[in-house]
Amino acid sequence: MSGLRVVSLVPSATETLLAWEIRPVGVTRFCEQPGFATVGGTKDPHIGDIVALKPDLVVMCDQENRVEDAVILAEAGIAVHAISITHVDHVRPQMAALATALGLENAPVCGLDPTPDPTPWATAWIPIWKRPWMTINGDTYGSTLLGRLGIRNITGTDPNRYPEMTLEDAVAAHPDVVLAPSEPYPFASRHVAQLSAVGPVVLIDGQDLFWWGARTSAAAIRLTAALNAINRPRKEL
Repeated sequence: MSGLRVVSLVPSATETLLAWEIRPVGVTRFCEQPGFATVGGTKDPHIGDIVALKPDLVVMCDQENRVEDAVILAEAGIAVHAISITHVDHVRPQMAALATALGLENAPVCGLDPTPDPTPWATAWIPIWKRPWMTINGDTYGSTLLGRLGIRNITGTDPNRYPEMTLEDAVAAHPDVVLAPSEPYPFASRHVAQLSAVGPVVLIDGQDLFWWGARTSAAAIRLTAALNAINRPRKEL
């Protein structure tokens, strides 16, 4: 077990550290770990609190944290380990690099086997926000994870990582299903009626879709089970 004092500014990394039996000395308020010292959010960390904890390593992510915060921490003499994951196949090498930074020699393997995506059997619209409606493109972990499960993201080729679109645009795309995650926007049963204008709605666990690391393998199994709720024959796309 690593004896390092670690601060995690990434909820996915916090979950993975705990799976590796490493208890961070500081986490963000989004890490959902009661009893842990919190040091602000992912985009607004309390730098002074982090420095006061005298961590040996601060774990950050280029998708969730700000470069300027990493620079300030580095200038304060604190080691920063940055994770970059925009594809499901990045999980294994990035988690292996994190384990090395932590001095872990036998950390459990995280992620899925790097295999080709299957032939898509359904298309999906994946809203992540309302007011405005936002979704994800193909250059995201969540989209590539769904691709590994046979789901083609209808906004996969959009040049913007988080495209804005109207509900009418989504309707016009004729997706087979709407996959509504519980975060970052908390889509729930009360939203099904509105989303049904686009297509059949399946509510999914947003953490399973967007949190990578120790949960990736089990998340793929749970998402597959959720996708079985799509009541239509599989088809070639």
